[in-house]
Amino acid sequence: MRTSLIVNSNSRLGRRHGPLVAEALERRGITLVRDAVTEAVDAIVVAGGDGTFARAIPLALRRGVPMGLVPLGTFNDLARTLRIPLELEAACEVIARAHRRRIDVAEVNGVYYVTEASIGLSSRLTRLQSSAGKQRFGWLAVALSGAAALRYLRPFRVEVNYDSARILLRTVQLTVANSNHFGRFITVGDAAIDDGWLDLYAVEPSGLRGAAVVAHAILRKQRFEAEGLRAYRSTRFQVATARPHRITADGEPAGTTPACFQILPQALQVLAPGP
Repeated sequence: MRTSLIVNSNSRLGRRHGPLVAEALERRGITLVRDAVTEAVDAIVVAGGDGTFARAIPLALRRGVPMGLVPLGTFNDLARTLRIPLELEAACEVIARAHRRRIDVAEVNGVYYVTEASIGLSSRLTRLQSSAGKQRFGWLAVALSGAAALRYLRPFRVEVNYDSARILLRTVQLTVANSNHFGRFITVGDAAIDDGWLDLYAVEPSGLRGAAVVAHAILRKQRFEAEGLRAYRSTRFQVATARPHRITADGEPAGTTPACFQILPQALQVLAPGP
């Protein structure tokens, strides 16, 4: 199998483990090529987190090849969803076995993502995490940025249009998910990454209590279940706010509102453990 290996060189884990990933793949008889754009490849392998994986999706779709993942991110939500081992050698073994499955891809503002896109608390949390701090301090940086996000959090009003419905919400957190796992420890509902649906969740505030519910779920190993959680399911959501709000998708910037979120069913092949 000929693959192109994409490593997040801005990540401490990527710089440290990238050469080890390359060595582990080659030991399993996988040939690494330098340029996935011009050279023939059978797969594209990403060594990084969910955001790095998502950024490589357009290339994989253009080439019509599956994607493999060696999880080196902070949350690694996609790996957990697909049951890809977090251990480097085991993840490379999954790639070498070359079992394929199809998953949905979500899109917002022309940006692809695979797990979730957010407006509000978790989006602010992501922006407050400095790249340097996150690399150096890991989960401590996440916790500190969570506390900072709560200081500046304000509920906002949002209009959501989907199918033939129009709803108005006041929320501290709006998430449009392609999976039921995000934020590492957050699990919501019965969504699946290959069910052809997007799931929109909004947490209605009750003072700081609404914000604390979301922060608690993000920073603790607990299932995300909250009083005042509103949930909607569709293949397409139009979201508008009174003023532009920043969106993050798989932890990366994805423009601002107003925005259209849509699902691309079964659009991407991935190398993942078999049934």
